[in-house]
Amino acid sequence: MTPAPGMDRIRAAVQTSHMPPRTLPSYRRARLGAELRKMRLNAGVTAEFAASLVGMDRGKIPSIEAGARTLSPERLRTLVANYGCTDEAYIEALLGMAQRRRRGWWDQYRERLAPGFLDIAELEWHAARMYTVQAIHIPGLLQTEDYARAIFDTVLPQLSRLEIELRVAHRQERQVVLDRREPVRYTGYVHEAALRMQFGGRQVAKDQLDQLCERSTAEHITIRVIPIAQGTFPGAGHPLFYAEESVPQLDTVQLDSAHGPEFLHGADQLVKYRSHLDWMADHTLSPEASRDLIRAIGKEL
Repeated sequence: MTPAPGMDRIRAAVQTSHMPPRTLPSYRRARLGAELRKMRLNAGVTAEFAASLVGMDRGKIPSIEAGARTLSPERLRTLVANYGCTDEAYIEALLGMAQRRRRGWWDQYRERLAPGFLDIAELEWHAARMYTVQAIHIPGLLQTEDYARAIFDTVLPQLSRLEIELRVAHRQERQVVLDRREPVRYTGYVHEAALRMQFGGRQVAKDQLDQLCERSTAEHITIRVIPIAQGTFPGAGHPLFYAEESVPQLDTVQLDSAHGPEFLHGADQLVKYRSHLDWMADHTLSPEASRDLIRAIGKEL
């Protein structure tokens, strides 16, 4: 399968066109606000008192906690100190989230793809380590262009050709986190069924497995297969993405749904999905045995 005509033009148009301001807060900014609200409530501090600490109107604190307004690092330090937080690693991580950032590569897709696509890319960019569990598809960060296109071609209701190519281009650019000078450490748990699915036909599937094998030899990329013989496994086959931050309190779980990505970060939710990953580490094939199985399935195509 050859790349769709105009793919290069689509990428060039996305990269050079004007990007309107984002009207909704990103997940990362909303997460910072949620952490500040949790701390304030645990400390028993009112929004009025918090606002007085940093010389703001009372109404601005709810906006900050909703992610709709930014907060300077100095004001953030003042708030968390008065909330009684003494975990310096956690505070430094929050300060990192509060710093004004340069535009990320994903911003070029603003108003062209749903905000959830941008949030996933930003989450990946800032992650200290990533884990994914996939039962049907090869993980997105390891997909070839033709394989990704075959998946988006089957979305119902049917997507326009422009929407498909934008999604493909975005998915390919996400892979920069694995190729940059300091790549993210990545572990992908892939069910054997996903290896045998022939999205796009035999040749596309074979090319995808060949690339998966090649990528799995990188020091920072680990691929482990859940063999069909294993039988049941936790998660009921739902795709799972777990992003570790510099401190465990800021970890995030992302689940796919029919209405877009769902982001979870409650303490009990993180414990639940960490236990899923622990199960995977104990019950999947070793990286070497996984690579052998991937090669064997590829030779069958």
